[in-house]
Parts: sequence; C-alpha cells; structure tokens
Amino acid sequence: MPTEGKAWKFGDGISTDHISSGRYFHLRSKLDELSKHTLEDARNDFAPNVQQGDFVVAGKNFGLGSSREHAPTVIKILGVGAVLAKSFARIFYRNAITIGLPVIICDTDAIKEGDVLELDLIAGKIQNKTQGTLIEFPALSEQMTAILDEGGLIPFIKKHGDLRF
Repeated sequence: MPTEGKAWKFGDGISTDHISSGRYFHLRSKLDELSKHTLEDARNDFAPNVQQGDFVVAGKNFGLGSSREHAPTVIKILGVGAVLAKSFARIFYRNAITIGLPVIICDTDAIKEGDVLELDLIAGKIQNKTQGTLIEFPALSEQMTAILDEGGLIPFIKKHGDLRF
C-alpha cells in the first residue's frame, strides 16, 4: 500500500549524532522521550511538527557516524513513512531495515521542502504530487520487503521463524 506525506528536506552528511544526539544518551531507555529530540541539531522544527507518513529527504551519506541503533528507531517512532536519500551509511541502512523503517536510495535533488510525495515500495516509484513528477528507484529485494512488511526483523522472525525464502 502506498505511503503519502510531505517532504522534510535535509542536506548531505546527516550523522547519527544529528539524528539522535549523544547529549540525550540518558534517554536511551525512554525512546518516546528520545524521539522528541530527533534531528533537532539539523532542524529544531522537525520532531515537534512531523506528521505520520511524512518523509525525511536527504542528500548523500545519510546516517554516517556511529552505529547508534537509536537513530533509525526514533525516526520510525515519529511515524516517518521512509527516509529518501542519494546514499546511506551502510550500518544506518541495515539498522533501518532491521527495525522496519523503509530507506530508499534515489535522486532527491528535485524534491522540495513540503512537496507531497506518495511512495510505492513494490512498484519502486515516488510520485511527487506537488510537482506532478515521478522518481523511480530500484526495487528492494524480496527479503527486505518482507521484513519491512512485518514491521522489522524481530516481528518477521516471530511470525515466520527464520529468514528462508
């Protein structure tokens, strides 16, 4: 089922510390509280205003830095539909899929702040409803899609028992 929301635009090199600052380390066991500070060092208006289904749209190397698992988790807690970026740090990408947060590698240059987007993971398409344009991206693997459909790796394994396809 397609996801629709508005674009929140970020630049290149958004680190895990931008996403979930180390100064809030004491909140790591209170993820709902920690999520209230998501991306505040990059944009302090993000966490209080993001809506269910909205998209984080970034440039190159999103999620670089430490392997802080809280980074994709707090984005998901806020209800973000997906993170769209030109590229991702490998560990952030893997952590995002593992917790059930869609991460899409695509050209984000034409997406503007506030554009209304509709993401279809199965078709590999992002419809920019504001601009009337289409962005295509390589389809995710069957395994990745299945994990995302279940809400992450743990729910997938609880339901299916293993990762065999």
